[in-house]
Amino acid sequence: MTIPTPLRDDAPDPFLWLEEVEGTAALEWVTARNAEARAALVDDAFVRTQTAVRDVLDSQDKIAHVRQVGDFLYNLWQDAEHPRGLWRRTTWEQYERDEPVWEILLDVDALGAAEGVNWVWHGANILRPGHDRALVRLSRGGADADVTRELDLTTKEFLSEADDAFVRAESKGALAWIDRDTVFAFTDFGPGSMTPSGYPRTVRRWHRGTPLADAPLVYEGSDTDMYISAFHDPTPGFERDFVSRTIAFYADELSLLEPDGSLTLIDVPESAEASVHREWLLVRLRDDWTVGVHTHPSGSLLVTELDAFLAGERNLRPVFTPSATTSLLDATWTRHHLVLTVLDDVRHRVEVLTPGDWGTTSVRGLPQDATLEVRAVDADANDDLWVVATGYLTPTTLLLASAAPDAPAARTLKSLPAMFDAAGHEVTQRFATSLDGTRVPYFLVRPVDAPGPVPTYLSAYGGFEIALTPAYSATLGRGWLERGGAYVVANIRGGGEYGPAWHRAALKQHRHRAYEDLAAVARDLVDTGVTTQAQLAVQGRSNGGLLTGNMLTQYPELFGAVVIGVPLLDMRRFSVLLAGASWMAEYGDPDDPAQWEFIRTFSPYHLVDAARPYPPVLVTTSTRDDRVHPGHARKMAALLSDAGHDVTYFENLEGGHAGAADNDQAAFMATIAYEFCWRVLTGTR
Repeated sequence: MTIPTPLRDDAPDPFLWLEEVEGTAALEWVTARNAEARAALVDDAFVRTQTAVRDVLDSQDKIAHVRQVGDFLYNLWQDAEHPRGLWRRTTWEQYERDEPVWEILLDVDALGAAEGVNWVWHGANILRPGHDRALVRLSRGGADADVTRELDLTTKEFLSEADDAFVRAESKGALAWIDRDTVFAFTDFGPGSMTPSGYPRTVRRWHRGTPLADAPLVYEGSDTDMYISAFHDPTPGFERDFVSRTIAFYADELSLLEPDGSLTLIDVPESAEASVHREWLLVRLRDDWTVGVHTHPSGSLLVTELDAFLAGERNLRPVFTPSATTSLLDATWTRHHLVLTVLDDVRHRVEVLTPGDWGTTSVRGLPQDATLEVRAVDADANDDLWVVATGYLTPTTLLLASAAPDAPAARTLKSLPAMFDAAGHEVTQRFATSLDGTRVPYFLVRPVDAPGPVPTYLSAYGGFEIALTPAYSATLGRGWLERGGAYVVANIRGGGEYGPAWHRAALKQHRHRAYEDLAAVARDLVDTGVTTQAQLAVQGRSNGGLLTGNMLTQYPELFGAVVIGVPLLDMRRFSVLLAGASWMAEYGDPDDPAQWEFIRTFSPYHLVDAARPYPPVLVTTSTRDDRVHPGHARKMAALLSDAGHDVTYFENLEGGHAGAADNDQAAFMATIAYEFCWRVLTGTR
């Protein structure tokens, strides 16, 4: 059967049956497509690349990044022998050694083998104070939905229901400690307890030894909310409970849960992000906010005393105000200081502010011209900071620094060795000009002495106010750069590189600007001789998959190959598939005829044209992705194939939205993208 394309709005969906995630016919189709992809791509060269990538992921030389809870440093470690991971801990004395001794708390692989379940680690919430129990979250195959079990950190055994343990059945949601015998529970309690996006709508207070179903209700959101949760702040002297209400993706409320069960709303704009540390309230603005006679601009960070604010005072002090080139990337508290990470034309700097006069100082000894990830070691106890420094060609380094003004310079704790040969490449930042004249930055990593245009791998995201910054990727280095290819990251609108305004510029009816930005970068790479159209590949995942789906259908003449990973593509139905309803704040509501008129202009599934030439395309997804429905990828691949276009499809049976559940799967999924693009761009396919 030949399906007319583009699809008409009133036409039935010819591939709706592929949305049945585990339907017999759908899985038979997936199995056949996977076999075709393996037959076309997996050979000796593929295996060599996959092995090189897997060696990186399994390397014993990786930095064991940790977080401190109480007296211990905790880490999840994955390697060839432990692909699903070892959750473990050590002491400071041991961690500073070249080969620390670790105490194993949970072997995820052994647990999965014993129970016959393909468990994937989702994290752990350790009881504070006490530190002898943990609420461990585990997912089947990497899906967002997971279970919670209570682990005794002394015996290293899971408690059973006979022990009155806190155990939560599989669902999206979580348990959160209040005290040793009480937790907040936000999970699936049956009909009406989940939001249209598939997340918890209610929070209950669950006491040990009582049935979860009988736990008293703390808060119930409306039937249109996105996510309801609660948490306990155990900071000594400032112990408090909070309820978080996510109304939509960019609309939130934070309320103080009073001892009598009533809620006191922290009355800031719904579009703002409110957070509390000790006596301080931080307010991060997505939109302008007028308080009295003063208007604080979007992207600002404001601070005030919480108790005074709740009493009605509005003495809000701006501690960060954006400029044309700067935005706030992150803020973290230490015991006595507020530490800001600022982007200036997508380049990092760190500022330290001291409550009182809020004067600004710097952290001594941090690397220059590096991407810096900064977080407190123990915000209750000291001013120490973990600092992760990285760059496209610079191996990642973990430093221990301090926000204290009289502290010694940052010192290196751990360093990743060079894991690919970067000597022949250089990194530069460039700017392209978009259709409306906007200056769009991008980073270019390429061979220094390239005799001419080279195969180029262009990546972007452009959504949800997420900023893409330079980072060391040995898998990219081995899979692409060592071959002599160039790598490009485009900081297009829709992202967070220049704060909320940069994001807002590509929302809903303005979505086309993100695509115009990426098209401008692609043209600039060709115009400046970096590459040619035939040697340029573009790849993106999730919202980035929607992006590259639109590059394929709207700008096919710019690219030699396109990779579309775990994507949204059918924008007519995205809002009724899994968590899709939560993204209407980003894209619009397709059930509103007026909004569908602009959404349809960036719905790749409806833009496929049998008569228009497209470059070869690789589409990938995961059966266990319960965030972005695999039906998007399946239907797009089927429609392209039916229309006679060159499409390769591969669906990993595990992995969730990450696309891979362990290092072997991650190596395969990375390799399939690199090999597909390299072979297409070099004519060796």
